[in-house]
Amino acid sequence: MPTFNELGLKPELLKAVETLGFNEPMPIQAAVIPELIQNPTDMVGLAQTGTGKTAAFGLPLLHHIDSNRAETQALILCPTRELCVQITRDLDGFAQFLPSIRITAIYGGASIDGQIKSLQKKPQIVVATPGRLQDMMRRRKIDMSKISWVVLDEADEMLDMGFQEEVDLILSSVPDERHILLFSATMPAVVESILARYMKSPVVKSMGKRNSGTANVRHSYYLVHAKDRYKALKRIVDFHPAVYGIVFCRTRAETQEIADQLINDGYNAGALHGDLSQVQRDHVMNHFREGNLQILVATDVAARGLDVNNLTHVINYSLPDDPESYVHRSGRTGRADKTGVCISLAHMREKGKIRQIEKQLSQPIAQAKIPTGMQVCEKQLFNYVDKLENVEVNHKEIEAYLPVVFRKLEWMSREELIKRFVSIAFNRFLDYYRDAPDLNVDESRSRYEDERPGRGKKKPFRERGSERGAERGAERGGRGGQEAGYQKLFVSLGRKDSIKPAALIGLINQVTRSRDVRIGQIKLMDNFSFVDVDDASAEMVINAFKNKKMNPDNVRLERVADDKKSGGNRPDFKRKGGKKRKG
Repeated sequence: MPTFNELGLKPELLKAVETLGFNEPMPIQAAVIPELIQNPTDMVGLAQTGTGKTAAFGLPLLHHIDSNRAETQALILCPTRELCVQITRDLDGFAQFLPSIRITAIYGGASIDGQIKSLQKKPQIVVATPGRLQDMMRRRKIDMSKISWVVLDEADEMLDMGFQEEVDLILSSVPDERHILLFSATMPAVVESILARYMKSPVVKSMGKRNSGTANVRHSYYLVHAKDRYKALKRIVDFHPAVYGIVFCRTRAETQEIADQLINDGYNAGALHGDLSQVQRDHVMNHFREGNLQILVATDVAARGLDVNNLTHVINYSLPDDPESYVHRSGRTGRADKTGVCISLAHMREKGKIRQIEKQLSQPIAQAKIPTGMQVCEKQLFNYVDKLENVEVNHKEIEAYLPVVFRKLEWMSREELIKRFVSIAFNRFLDYYRDAPDLNVDESRSRYEDERPGRGKKKPFRERGSERGAERGAERGGRGGQEAGYQKLFVSLGRKDSIKPAALIGLINQVTRSRDVRIGQIKLMDNFSFVDVDDASAEMVINAFKNKKMNPDNVRLERVADDKKSGGNRPDFKRKGGKKRKG
């Protein structure tokens, strides 16, 4: 591996690198920097988040920028405001001995007037999010005519977030004689299209297999019932006392709810999602970067572009729908040659999703057992003993108080004293976990009983497929009849599959990825079931179950024919063997 001195960087940059404490270039830096310095060209860099991509493109940009020209010469596009600020901070560090270089960050959620004033100073490098840059272009506040370098950082995330139109507009607005550098963790088709339309014979530098996760991350998953998901999260966090990580949730509401629960339970946690103001987001991120928060609960969008070192864990409270999102999540840990852990909480029907993620990672994900209450207590006890053994004693400060302490405790034996000190920390966990149940799913039982439980106040019948509505629908379905405005559907699961009304509704919610399907009567049979779904949703539900990607377990759901002789309970299809089976 070459040293930074061998990459061809100008002396001011080498001095900055040494001041920042960089010893030797990381693989992506060693591959990209000399190529761009010796032969400026279009380039694609494939590498996971946290592998040093900012320095890989930032140092060559600063090497080529003409500090005597007061005009924007380089544009860096990134998906989020957090990443925009982080890149700007890193570039300022690299350019600390190049005083004539000005770098400006342009992103949404902050005062546009202040950013306009920054652009009026003619910075040589602009770091921007696509939406805010497009706004500046529309206002004619940025001159794109002299740009000779364009960097697309985290390109896959940027396009996945819906910035395709903005990126197209921006790339079509820069001069034809420019170099485009595209850096990405994965290479989906939408990123490939950028290569085809805007890049000229790009050199490709790939660190690791395309679209795969980092080798420094250990992956595992736990099977849990939905009602036990938060308990399992707490137990995992307690089992890893030194955890410093991100918990990923699916929605903003779930993110805030889980963060609030963790805070109420005494954990140093904070929430990061799109409903927070920029000031609130900055406050949370600063606390997390400084280590004052142990756990950050975040949505995918809010956490994209986060650059926090030394994360020990990524925990998927909810699995993402897209396997590539899992790759991005897990890439937040295991950075800079450090090891990390990615843990997922899944239920039985998500085993197919785990298999898809394994294909994406090109490695198996181990199924682990949720620790028992006593295992957690044991881990916490030995963690406390280690702290006790390694605590730094300030002899000068404490010396004056020791005589009184010694007299107070002299009646105790050494063994008794140790027991009492250890019990101060141990009793809390022992009280909580003494009779803690086993949270692991018994896979020999129902595959569908771990559905979303009802929360909070009871909801009226049929409202968003509530659990109480399911029970009442099942009762009414047992008496026969169908309500107006609903269609009867056949489902190939019944009592012998241990299916329950709430689980059936949970299955429909999961496959359709919607909580807005209105459920009417439910009738459970031994080998199959009937469920009434509102007219507006019926076709969508049927099509969703036909989609093998959305319905990996191939549960059959079809419309029931209106046949008075069979009481309206005749499936409108032939079963295997050609025989029709009445309800």
